[in-house]
Amino acid sequence: MKPLLIGGEWVDTPQAVSNINPSDVSDIVDRYAQAGISETQSAVDAAAHAFPQWSRTTPQARHDILKATGDEILARKEEIGTLLSREEGKILREGIAETARAAHIFLFFAGEALRVTGDSLASVRPGIGVEVTREPVGVVSIITPWNFPIAIPAWKIAPALCFGNTVVFKPAELVPGCSWIIADILKRNGLPAGVLNLVMGRGSVVGQAMLDDERVDAVTFTGSIETGNRVAEACVRHMRKVQLEMGGKNPLVVLDDADLDVAVECAVDGSFYSTGQRCTASSRLIVTEGIHNRFIEALAERMRGLVVDHALKTETEIGPVVDAAQLEQDRNYIDGARNDGGNIRCGGGVLTRQTDGFFLEPTLITETHPHMRINREEVFGPVASVIRVRGYDEALAVANDTPFGLSAGICTTSLKHASHFKQNAEAGLVMVNLPTAGVDYHVPMGGRKRSSFGPREQGSYAREFFTEVKTAYTRP
Repeated sequence: MKPLLIGGEWVDTPQAVSNINPSDVSDIVDRYAQAGISETQSAVDAAAHAFPQWSRTTPQARHDILKATGDEILARKEEIGTLLSREEGKILREGIAETARAAHIFLFFAGEALRVTGDSLASVRPGIGVEVTREPVGVVSIITPWNFPIAIPAWKIAPALCFGNTVVFKPAELVPGCSWIIADILKRNGLPAGVLNLVMGRGSVVGQAMLDDERVDAVTFTGSIETGNRVAEACVRHMRKVQLEMGGKNPLVVLDDADLDVAVECAVDGSFYSTGQRCTASSRLIVTEGIHNRFIEALAERMRGLVVDHALKTETEIGPVVDAAQLEQDRNYIDGARNDGGNIRCGGGVLTRQTDGFFLEPTLITETHPHMRINREEVFGPVASVIRVRGYDEALAVANDTPFGLSAGICTTSLKHASHFKQNAEAGLVMVNLPTAGVDYHVPMGGRKRSSFGPREQGSYAREFFTEVKTAYTRP
């Protein structure tokens, strides 16, 4: 059984849960200790006690720990990537790629630790100097989802530590393995006791205990809108900083002048890779009349050739959905779309493979309209719906007709339409002739509307959440 990490010590608990491989439910990855309210409070206490000393460590000390962590993750990317694919269901090359991305995030923030800047200005009043500096926020609660088991923890933990904060970290219940490895690597590479505390367990217990604790100074959360709303409400009550990354209902617009092959590959990648379990997935394909039929035919043909199987098989292109509950949710949305008048053009069925897993055919639903439930709510599976439109203006209007605003894409060879779309798409991320999913680690990540709240994540913009600005005036 893998224990919790509290105050620099590995802590066992009477309760543990099995980490099950969604490609093969007979494969138990490991068992992981479960925290309760008392363990969570102890973790917050450890973080609070570690903060004064850690916040005053040198940039070099923080750099060295983060760099050593990034180097080790990169050196072990095949091992950790295999674990990731076993516990989450991503195919192996995606698991390894995500692990490498996590390593590069730690290496990026190792550099950022040496680049924390401030400003020295003259006051508008004679003889007075002004200094603007950044200081760590304090104890940061980190709550992460199951769909990116190592990348999302990395892009929250690394900047938190980089800027001198201490952390209480709760990973998703379905994927504790990669998070445990991050904690272990940081501990072995010299992170002082209490600076990072790992508390695995149920969100209703561990997450709520963190939200209720007045010693928590900031919360960064990625997950559902419903939970995000509860996190925000709790943070407002305590007047603490909060950063939310939530859902998406991301459009991919395909115009008549698009390169058909490019458009098909963008749709396949954005809609179905990583089993569609990405907040940036292309769940709405908005296609103009002139290319509609050719695009649907080419996309359906490409989908029929996709290999769905065990995530660790080399030929697999799409793995299982993460668990039985997610599979049932995906099926309910597919059935609902059919009942609302949508046409299941391709896929839609549960698949039987050599191992007992949660395998779903990539599904394409045509003849839908913007107000159908399938086009309003996030499915979070390998399911894409198609909306036919007359031209660019209607396509843009439909793309923006959503309560979400995370990512939006367009496939076109028109510079005019590409430029207009970049300026007018109501999303935090805009892609031109690229899948809506897939972002770099050194630039800001985040959305608009109900998709995000608070400062952006990743890149140098991460400092806006993980630091506080102080302005100091001095008369010599």
